[in-house]
Amino acid sequence: MLKYIGMSKKLFKRTKILATVGPACFSEEKLREMVYAGVNGFRLNFSHGTYDERDEQIRIIRKYAEERGKNVAILQDIQGPKIRFGNLKGDHYDLKQGDEIILDHAMEEHDGSSTFPVQWNLAEYCQPGEPISFFDGKIKAVVLEKTSNTAIKVKILNDGHLQSHKGINLPDTDLGGNIITEKDKADLEFGASRDFDYVAMSFIQKAEDIEKVRQILVANGSRAKIIAKIETKKAIETDENLEAIVKAADGVMVARGDLAIEAGLEVVPIVQRKLLAYARQHAKLVIVATQMLGSMVDNPEPNRAEVNDVATAVIMGADVTMLSDESANGKYPIEAIKTMKKIILYTQDHAKMQGLETEPVGDFKNYDAIAVAAVKIAEDIDADLIVAATHTGATANAIAAARPNMPIVSVTDDKRVAGQLALRYANSSYVREFDQNSAIDAVQDLKAAGYLKMPEGKDELTVVLVSGFKNEEGATDTIQIRKI
Repeated sequence: MLKYIGMSKKLFKRTKILATVGPACFSEEKLREMVYAGVNGFRLNFSHGTYDERDEQIRIIRKYAEERGKNVAILQDIQGPKIRFGNLKGDHYDLKQGDEIILDHAMEEHDGSSTFPVQWNLAEYCQPGEPISFFDGKIKAVVLEKTSNTAIKVKILNDGHLQSHKGINLPDTDLGGNIITEKDKADLEFGASRDFDYVAMSFIQKAEDIEKVRQILVANGSRAKIIAKIETKKAIETDENLEAIVKAADGVMVARGDLAIEAGLEVVPIVQRKLLAYARQHAKLVIVATQMLGSMVDNPEPNRAEVNDVATAVIMGADVTMLSDESANGKYPIEAIKTMKKIILYTQDHAKMQGLETEPVGDFKNYDAIAVAAVKIAEDIDADLIVAATHTGATANAIAAARPNMPIVSVTDDKRVAGQLALRYANSSYVREFDQNSAIDAVQDLKAAGYLKMPEGKDELTVVLVSGFKNEEGATDTIQIRKI
């Protein structure tokens, strides 16, 4: 599985690309193009589609990742308590400022009146005076009262219209930890049988929510890593709560779409910076998502602000930048991938990564110390790459957390670990039998396969090897410098 030729500092993007699969790219031809264009992971959005469609997408992705000769991660994005309207009578329903309407969970079908079916019993959670919005924030409203055990009355604050299945946001409503729906449980069970690399959980409010998801995954035999999507006002209510979520999860996603609706547009840039800092401090994966190249849904080129947005995420040390509608529903999914890759490569080559204001924290283990030392040595001697032998992925994660300015080749005997590392900063994972010589042998394999590109003007590669003598987490204890 070594067909992906030509790794070098200049050609290898350290920030990875995660692309959402949707109607615009759901074909063998398009998904193959995406793998070859530079996608490192695919997001399957379980708010839409069928299990049969998911199976077909998984088959195609894995087929062409194998053909390309690289590991590609698959992320299962669970819907969570995304509250929506049911089927409405007619194409849309007009609302005026001052209108009072009823939202009733018990209503099966809209009859054209001012009472609307909703897919969640809001009467159990909403309190009078709490804000509520519909249709991606286009309509603002306020809760007036509970009218029955299944219904609430709300007052409309601006003109607009409703359509079937549009979303409902409750920025100040406490869902009481009830963020895992029956649909989510079924989806997690399905995902466990398909060996997804990551599960992204929507509308996380506190660290305890992560543990509930983890228990379900463990019960179903899944080793998927958990990504907490930060998109609720409750999650960012205090810095302590936000940091606790980061520590409890395996990674976080700055889900800027719903976050802007729930908490306000103005908070998004600050939350993004906090999350990137917390994730790097605690060595967690961090994904920046939503409208990164949003204008490319309809246009073959992004606008200048979007280019700056992607570059800023790279400079701030994001592991991953994500394409949503750009790849799922846009007219130019392949162009969006190529554009994002071009921005990442230029930025990492011309700008220094922003440093952390505080040192990494947490349970500092020996592989963390080895990783930090290996990165410093590699940068001091201007090494061409770091090669890490990592059975569980812990050593590779620790090296990635130190944000080296060269590629990391992670050698593991576990295909699941290799898939998960595909989204880790600067990582390229390589599966082979694991022993104390794995890192050294891997370098020779990579050289023989033509995977390592000789730097211009140099006749040898400088490689820093990180390894250990035991096939277990925490056994990393050796740093070597080799010339190839």
